[in-house]
Amino acid sequence: MKKLVSLLLVLVLAVGLAACGSSSSGGETAAGEKITLKISTPDPDNASVSVAAKELAKVIGEKSNGEIEVTVHPNGTLYGGDPSAAVKQLGAGGLDMLVLSTSLYANFDSRFSAISIPYLFDDKEQFLSFLNGDLGTELLDSVSELDIKGLGYWTRDFRQITNSKRPITKPEDLKGIKLRVPNNPLWVEFFKGAGTVTTPMDFSEVYNALQLKTIDGQENPLGVITASKMYEVQKYLTISNHMADGWLVGMNQAKFDKLTDEQKKIISDSVKEIQGWSLDYDNKEAETAIKLMEDEGVEVNELTSEQQQQFIELSKQAYPTFKELVKDDQFFSDILEFVGKSE
Repeated sequence: MKKLVSLLLVLVLAVGLAACGSSSSGGETAAGEKITLKISTPDPDNASVSVAAKELAKVIGEKSNGEIEVTVHPNGTLYGGDPSAAVKQLGAGGLDMLVLSTSLYANFDSRFSAISIPYLFDDKEQFLSFLNGDLGTELLDSVSELDIKGLGYWTRDFRQITNSKRPITKPEDLKGIKLRVPNNPLWVEFFKGAGTVTTPMDFSEVYNALQLKTIDGQENPLGVITASKMYEVQKYLTISNHMADGWLVGMNQAKFDKLTDEQKKIISDSVKEIQGWSLDYDNKEAETAIKLMEDEGVEVNELTSEQQQQFIELSKQAYPTFKELVKDDQFFSDILEFVGKSE
């Protein structure tokens, strides 16, 4: 009987050792194991970034044959709507994946401010070249210091101006207009140079403030303007293309490290694939948004090259202040050289 018990114990130990030996080293996920990830976005379910995140989830599912399941959680629901808290939660592992504006990462690395310098980029093609180039990659890799794996960038539509006072065709037209801007010195400094009365305000308060005429106008990408139905409380839309912003797609570094090499490649490749998909989607949505605004009675004007040049000169006057915000003279000079503009 004792011999039988001893034999059983040996068999149990052997099976246990074999199981341990079959698992991936370093705590990696075993091949074939089902993985579920949550990706959080800051905007509503029908907003461009959330639609792109759904497409990402679909592509990852297809490429992994269902091995990796990604669920999308829009409107900042997983982090209480606080973007700075979201970045911290992502690094700490409270969030799996996050798509957040590059300008918000400036709270952790001031060089991200450079992306949103007004009229820095001539067009989306140049902006995309920057994001995918050495300088953009340098910024993307920098989030590793926050325990975040930077998977890639998606572009956002350039920002446009709406107001209830008059068409904006030159910087002087902004004089005296009470304009809501994000609580960011880049916005404040640029519009202040045109004599605008800048009013930093949480976005959730903007519609009501426009309706009550506490403010005259605001500025945002077209998709945000239409999704928030600002055409109900605004009379003029100016296609100014005054400022760029991107989406940084990040993942908790520790969770990324636990994936197999094949799983890492699937996720990274899928993020890059959605970059082009998202750009095409936004371009089509912009055309639809302008038509919607016109149909709703909003007067739309697009700045000509000559008109836009006046705003470019306005931005250049603020370069000394922008350089201070970036806090890295070499990076500031490098990005100006990349876009062919001088201090």
